[in-house]
This record gives sequence, structure tokens and C-alpha cells, in this order.
Amino acid sequence: MEPPVISVMLIVPDAPAALAWYRDALGATELWNLGTVAGLEIGGAAFFLHEDNPDNPAETSPGQVTSVRVEVFTDDPDGFIARAVTAGATAGSEVVNHQMPWGTHRQGGFTDPFGHKWSVGDRSPLRSP
Repeated sequence: MEPPVISVMLIVPDAPAALAWYRDALGATELWNLGTVAGLEIGGAAFFLHEDNPDNPAETSPGQVTSVRVEVFTDDPDGFIARAVTAGATAGSEVVNHQMPWGTHRQGGFTDPFGHKWSVGDRSPLRSP
């Protein structure tokens, strides 16, 4: 039996606009597209978009409620954030060094145009200590 896979679904007010932004700004690849729901991936990590549905409280955009932060681990956190900000994201924390039990972890972030917060850091948390 294969282990479960965890992914995230981002609720957005306009799925086609969000799909275009994630593709152009972050280099996401489209896996499939049903119009108001789409599957994407960045670096092999799948995530999904779902257009805001006012009839279902579980499908509301972050302009209403959010408690999720998307985490990205990359060899170039500075470049990833710069690309997002150039494409219209709001800069968040600057990329700085954090001393962690496994060593130094470089991380910063941004908020995308749809209200989702992204933390972008190096790959150090993915390694076993």
C-alpha cells in the first residue's frame, strides 16, 4: 500500500486568472483544468485551485478567512520570491537566516494576488538531522 499524499487546495475568486498567475509568476505546470477547478504542480509538488463558492463555507477565498500558509522549498528562495513580487505579489518577510536545530535555514515570503501567504525557503528542513 502506498503512503497517503498531502496537498493543498487554494480557494481563489477567479480560477482562470489564478491559474494564469501561478503559471506565469511561479512557473507552475497545469496538470488538468475543469474551468473553476484545476490541478497544478511546482517542482513535482501538486496543488489545486478551486474558484470561490459562496454557497459552501468550505470554499471561500482568503479575503474572508484563512489559516493556511503555503511552504515552498527551493535552491533559490530569493529568486523565487523576486519572481512572484515582480508579477504582482506583495513582498512579505525578507529572506533571512534562521538558526534551527538542523543548522541555518534561509526563508522569506510573499502574499499572492489572491490573498494566500507563501513562505519560501531553502531545502534544509527536508533533510534528516
